[in-house]
Parts: sequence; structure tokens; C-alpha cells
Amino acid sequence: MIKEIQGGVCAPKGFKASGVHCGIRKNKAKKDFALIVSEVNASAAGVFTQNLVKGAPVILCKEHLKSGYAQAIVCNSGNANTCNKNGIEIAEKMCQMVERVSKIKANDVLVASTGVIGQPLNIAPMEEHIDQLYSLLGDDSKSAAEAIMTTDTIAKSVAVKFTLGGRECKIGAIAKGVGMVCPNMATNLIFITSDVAISPKMLQKALSNDVKSSFNMVSVDGDQSTNDTCVILCNGLAQNKIIEEVNADYKAFAKALNYCTVKLSKMIAKDGEGATKLIECNVFGAKSVKMARGVAKTVIKSSLFKAAMFGADANWGRVLCAIGYSGEEVEVERVDVSFKSKAGVLEVCKDGYGIEFSEEHAKKVLSEDEVQVNINLKIGKCKASAWGCDLTYDYVKINGDYRT
Repeated sequence: MIKEIQGGVCAPKGFKASGVHCGIRKNKAKKDFALIVSEVNASAAGVFTQNLVKGAPVILCKEHLKSGYAQAIVCNSGNANTCNKNGIEIAEKMCQMVERVSKIKANDVLVASTGVIGQPLNIAPMEEHIDQLYSLLGDDSKSAAEAIMTTDTIAKSVAVKFTLGGRECKIGAIAKGVGMVCPNMATNLIFITSDVAISPKMLQKALSNDVKSSFNMVSVDGDQSTNDTCVILCNGLAQNKIIEEVNADYKAFAKALNYCTVKLSKMIAKDGEGATKLIECNVFGAKSVKMARGVAKTVIKSSLFKAAMFGADANWGRVLCAIGYSGEEVEVERVDVSFKSKAGVLEVCKDGYGIEFSEEHAKKVLSEDEVQVNINLKIGKCKASAWGCDLTYDYVKINGDYRT
């Protein structure tokens, strides 16, 4: 049984976190420097952006993960440290700073950055505040969750507890992400901690499989970041029998992990830049999971569909249109479409054709802050879900002057 608890990345045994304002961001009310530390070295895994333009922290983080172990995560917001000639040097110095204050080897530190691309990152503010950041390490991950935010309006965290072989185990996570969010790899920055004992090989397997049905299924704007980083540390302090193969414990761990990542995926989508509502696309009756995911992702990425959701307009033709260019071999004459929210269910399409519905009821259903679009392809037994948000005027306002 999986039960939600408080604590974020500090919920599992042996993890502490902190976040401060060091001066990378001009607004002194915004934290911009975060640290997460494990008491002991931990099995580590990660997935990263598939963009050919990669931030220096991504390159260094992948290098540090080659050992399969890490003990800390350091992150700054306000500057992506991407396309900078000295980017790798700056990322390395961030890890060396952590080594200086904590005695954790720099190679066992994972590093991440988020913010403006192509702008030089000054290391001085972080050097001046690393002692403060380390001294503030505590059992509340709220400050760290706030420090990794950019245009996010809320800090995003989740934690759960569950049992493996009679031992209580926990997983905690924090995330940021509201723009440059495209369903390809992970989404922006996600840091996950756990006290489960699991080998690096099995941990990487679990995370790589998980993102296919969680972070890969999120889209805010169709743009893929240069700094997407999702990393997980498992320090083994729950003292369960170490997971070294696909068995019942591995499956239970994977299930708890997916609970956390799906929860964060929904939070990321709902907090999309300028968004007023979370859109969940559920596809049923597909021939394969690939087909279900392909259809769900295409619909959730459609700018026309997203705009219709902003206007609470039941323009279901945009859903059919997106299905048609998804690249999946769908039998259009079988497709059913309906919308659902707290205000009720609205059926709009049956066997590929429109059916009559009340515009008044449609407005009520689509005016809620969470709306589902349910698509039944009726040609198989596979299903998938994707998450996105509506496209609003504020999205353009936010990104029209993001750099300045």
C-alpha cells in the first residue's frame, strides 16, 4: 500500500535539503541556490534532455553518474549555464564547493541549472553563500523546492511510504517545470530521493522505464529544454534486502516511484506558464501502448486544442484533427470522444461523428480547473495518459520578456 506523507526529498531516511537566495536572480525574495545531501553515498541514476544543445550541468552530471553512485545534488536557478564557453568549469566549481563544505567528493555531486540560456553564470554569488546553504541543511525540503523554481507559481513536491520485505521505505521528490516542457525525456528539473536499497543498474532500469509513462507524457508548450534533468538517489538506509533483479520488491518500488512521478507530472502541467487548467488526455482501446501514447501526446500538444480549452469551447473537431496527424494507424470511424470534469461528463463524438450536446453543459464541464479528454479508439486493449494545460494570453506575456 502506498501512502502519501509530508517531507518531499527529506522524507526518506538520511536526506537533508536547503535553499537560499545567493544573488543569481535579481529579486531578493526569490531563492536561487539549492542543496540536497544524503548521509551516505547512494545508488544513483538519471535521465536527461535529448536536445542536441545541452547545458554544461547536464554534460557533467552524466559524467558523474557513470560510477552509479552519488551523495549530493546542487542546483541554481535564474541561469541555465548553457552555451557558455566556461560552462563545464562553472559546473565543476559548483561540485567542488560542495566538496569543500561537506567533504563529499566532487565526483559524487550531481549538478543542475535552470533559467536563461546563453547568459554567463557568475560563480561568485554561489561561492559567497555555499557555507550558509550547507549550514541550513534540514528536514524540510520546502526551501530547496522554492530555490529551483523559475516562472513556477508553486513549489512542487511529493513523498510516499510503502513496505518492502517488512521494512518501511520512503520516496520523496521535488520538481520545477512550467515552460519549455515537451514530452520527450524528463521535464525540466526533478530530484528524487529514497532510502530503498537497490543496485545502480536496477535503479537506472526503474527510472528509465518510469519516465515513459510520466514525465515523457507532459507537454506545456512543445519546446524541449536544454537542461532537462531527472535524477534519483537511493541510500539504502531503510535496510530492505537490496533489489538486484526484477522481483516483487522491484515492482513495488517501481509502483511507488510511478505514483510520485505521475503526481509531479500533473503538478507541472497544471502550473504551466499562464495556464488556468490541467488537461488530462486518456486514450483507451489502442492496439499498442505506443499507439495510445502517440495519440495522447499529439492531442495534448495541439495549440488549437489547448486554445479551445482556455475558452471552454467544446471544439472536439480539434481532437479528431490531432488524432489524424498523430502518425498512428487509427481507424477514425471507430473513435469516441468525451470530456469530463467535476461538473459532469460531455459526450461529443461517437464512431468518428459528432453528436448533439448542450453548449451550456459543455461550458460548465470545460470551465473547471481540471478537465479530462477521454478518447476510445476501440481497436485494442492498450491505454495511456498524457498531461498538459490550456494556452492563454499570459503564456505569451511571460515569454515575451522572459530574458529581461
